[in-house]
Amino acid sequence: MDSTVKKSGAEAVAPDGWEHLAPGVARRRMPGWDETVGVVAGDHGVLVVDAGATPADGAALYREITGLFGRRPTHVVLTHPHFDHVMGAAGFTGCEVYAAVGMDGVLSRGRDELRGDAERHGVPAATAAEAAELLVTPHHLVSGELTVDLGGGRRVVIANVGPGHTGHDLAVLVPGPVPVVFCGDLVEESGEPQAGPDAVPARWPAAMDRLLALGGEEARYVPGHGAVVDAAFVRAQRDELAGPSGGPREGGGPAGEAAPPAAGPGVS
Repeated sequence: MDSTVKKSGAEAVAPDGWEHLAPGVARRRMPGWDETVGVVAGDHGVLVVDAGATPADGAALYREITGLFGRRPTHVVLTHPHFDHVMGAAGFTGCEVYAAVGMDGVLSRGRDELRGDAERHGVPAATAAEAAELLVTPHHLVSGELTVDLGGGRRVVIANVGPGHTGHDLAVLVPGPVPVVFCGDLVEESGEPQAGPDAVPARWPAAMDRLLALGGEEARYVPGHGAVVDAAFVRAQRDELAGPSGGPREGGGPAGEAAPPAAGPGVS
């Protein structure tokens, strides 16, 4: 991919590892698998995007975010059902957890697959087993778009934009003078897009079209792995996926399930 279409537009990474993208909006690239964890703070709510790979990661993030904003996390959005994004959710005690419609079934049926995938990617067996045992079932299942009010005029939009990287892909839009879009693994900057057995490659370009429609041309797009990018980067990656010789690299994504049937807008 042509790196000239890539730009961060973000502030420098702080010594504590948090990259501040806009007032009250930050993200961290986690060690190990380089997965993004995002955070959006309002006056009375703090929403976290993805939860890390283990309960210990999640608990450490909970403490860090509380210190960063002076308020405890209240909401967690799981962008897709892969171990490095969901298995830390047990560390976010008391939070309301959001995921794409159908992901509750994927997680309840797929504990062994998630545990095995975590082990294959280097999580110690005992830690992976504990994470699978403590796996959090989402409280709210999103189809279409859902707006969450965090107080003080800060609202975020949780959008079911998949399928693509998996059958259950959410994105999070933070409106503002320069919008911020947390993309999950629909967009990757640190490597080529990865397709595991639960990917839906034929529908991935359309999911990226929905991302671009959600954020617009001026947004900062935060990949699931890698540096913050602009709309031109997302569009170029979308065009590569749609091209005759394109498509994501097979075999890189954690295990999951195929796409669910299409669902109407709403949340449960």
